[in-house]
Amino acid sequence: MTSVDINADLGEGFGRWTLGDDAAMLDIVSSANVACGFHAGDPAGIRRTVRLAAERGVAVGAHVGYRDLAGFGRRAMDVPSEELQADVVYQLGALQGLAAAEGAAVTYVKPHGALYNTAQVDERVAHDVAAAVAAVDPGLVMLGLPGSAALAAAARAGLRTAAEAFADRAYTPSGTLLSRREPGAVLHDAELVARRMLQLVAEGVVEAADGTLVAVRADSVCVHGDSPGAVEMARRLREVLTSEGVTIAPFAPAAGER
Repeated sequence: MTSVDINADLGEGFGRWTLGDDAAMLDIVSSANVACGFHAGDPAGIRRTVRLAAERGVAVGAHVGYRDLAGFGRRAMDVPSEELQADVVYQLGALQGLAAAEGAAVTYVKPHGALYNTAQVDERVAHDVAAAVAAVDPGLVMLGLPGSAALAAAARAGLRTAAEAFADRAYTPSGTLLSRREPGAVLHDAELVARRMLQLVAEGVVEAADGTLVAVRADSVCVHGDSPGAVEMARRLREVLTSEGVTIAPFAPAAGER
């Protein structure tokens, strides 16, 4: 690969509570997964993040999640289809409005937390998310794990899809993410993370937790914006990739930028 996207979860502060350094991350990443108010984020903060992204030419994506502020959207929930689809539509509409007010556009969707994890394996949830996105804007791109139910459902709904890898997460030998409950599931060494992702971009493989190499397809690489040392990790990742001739660019640029 000669080009890859770097994405991060941003806009997750709430009121006087700040999470992560959006301004610094937006100087590094090429795509921003912006919270839509259900798992994190408030309107003013979300709009501020979108404004900063637009100023830097960073693509804006809707980071839709379960309605779970207290659990940061990371708790599994059993939401009926009608309600789940309406929740996704609602979040998309909110972010599109805030983006339009800043002269920006939402170009893709990446579910957050428990909704992301469930949609990767649960066909009903995957269908609900994809159907809701397609109903709002069939031109949006769905970002998710390669080979997942989420991307399959999105393709059936007529959406374009993009696959992602996680820079700061460990992988199992089968190519899935190691559970956060397991030791070593979250990586913190910026140099290690950067070299792992360089191998992924160059060779299409990543080293699993047991030391074996597993094939992983990725159009985008995610660095969690709320992880300790996230800015340093993302900056080193970009430095290593660009030093090896890899271009960092959004996988889903706005229409006028394609």
